[in-house]
Amino acid sequence: MPKTHAVTVYAIPNCDTVKKARKWLDANAIAYEFHDYKKAGVDRAQLAGWIKAKGWEVLLNKRGTTFRKLSDEDKADIDAGKAAALMQAYPSMIKRPVVEYAGGLLVGFNLDEWQQALG
Repeated sequence: MPKTHAVTVYAIPNCDTVKKARKWLDANAIAYEFHDYKKAGVDRAQLAGWIKAKGWEVLLNKRGTTFRKLSDEDKADIDAGKAAALMQAYPSMIKRPVVEYAGGLLVGFNLDEWQQALG
């Protein structure tokens, strides 16, 4: 029987980390809603809430192809406002997955953190 967590996973489906996270959720019978932010976007206020909760430095994926393809000017002098604008314009720059659950917010897939929060 699935555990009744109000869990929403924000990500893109073809990401390997997201696939691992979804597999873990399924294996642990945790029901979740999946929000593909590449197709559906991310609400500006919601993104601002994530930044407030975790910090833009945690949310902005600087390792990904999308960020690396930016001009040097776009990569320079990043602050919370600029990071939010970049993530809004290019949702694939958001570290994934982002998971909202009744007790808080998870960014990325860290097994220990997930087991403690959702297990």
